[in-house]
Amino acid sequence: MITTAMLDQVSNGTVRKIEGVDRIYYDGHWILYYDIPDTLNYKKQLIDQLTRRVFHHAEHGINTPGNKVDEVRAAYDAEEDSYRKRVLAAMLAGALMNRASDILTHMVELDEIGVTVAPENELIKECGKCFMGALKYGKYIRSTTGKEGLDELWGEPFKVFSMPIKQYHASRYIKVAQTMTEIDAITDKLCSIFNSSGIFSHLVPIIQDLGESAKSATETIRSDTRIIEIWPRFVGASDKINATKVKLSEDSTRKEQALGKRGLQIIQDGAELVISHSNSRMPMPNSTAYFLERCDVFEKRYKLQLSE
Repeated sequence: MITTAMLDQVSNGTVRKIEGVDRIYYDGHWILYYDIPDTLNYKKQLIDQLTRRVFHHAEHGINTPGNKVDEVRAAYDAEEDSYRKRVLAAMLAGALMNRASDILTHMVELDEIGVTVAPENELIKECGKCFMGALKYGKYIRSTTGKEGLDELWGEPFKVFSMPIKQYHASRYIKVAQTMTEIDAITDKLCSIFNSSGIFSHLVPIIQDLGESAKSATETIRSDTRIIEIWPRFVGASDKINATKVKLSEDSTRKEQALGKRGLQIIQDGAELVISHSNSRMPMPNSTAYFLERCDVFEKRYKLQLSE
């Protein structure tokens, strides 16, 4: 159990073994710590993982092969319709990201046979240009969820390429801590609103379980065997929230029915936002602030009914 005393006078970046598990402290959270190898091969694997993740959250059709960069760029330059040009820009970003990854693959292959690629090598320069181009055109990509954070996700592969591995992971721990803080803010707000309400109180333990399991999923890499226990708990809590109904009596009034409908909707919307946080492992300050404002408006409107 992580106690308040453990958080006193602790500096960011402090690593401790807590209950037999290595954890690193950032901004109020003790996060799972992973000892990461500083090798070109690991850097390539990490970029591949991050690239797959960002394409998963991006609009369909932009995962363009790296060997199509010139063709897509020519189509983009020639297009005059602004709507089509936006889509071609997104496709060009995808193609540049994939070309950068392709170049890294060949660099790793050379490294594995003992051929060192110097930083000033043309391969390195071209790889960097592709990542920079992907960042430039990535602003035209739309998220499948409509929530913020895609721009930061899109920049992650370039950060891995351009930063020392340890420095990159320090930046990731900060993002994970910020994400956890926002998950806490969402779930704490929902619990405080509905904890004393007879028709919603049975949902509070599920909301708490979703929040805790979401934070665990956020801090745990998918290759960690602990995910076998964490992921079913996380998804199961989400499914329970979507399946559970409010407790309304058969003779409930229209006001009570309206409260039940709107309250359940705000709980489900909060759960969806928590899931988006955990899946992207990125903070979403604007989305979180907007949701908390919605909660305040709901609570003010239904304050008397919630306390009955």
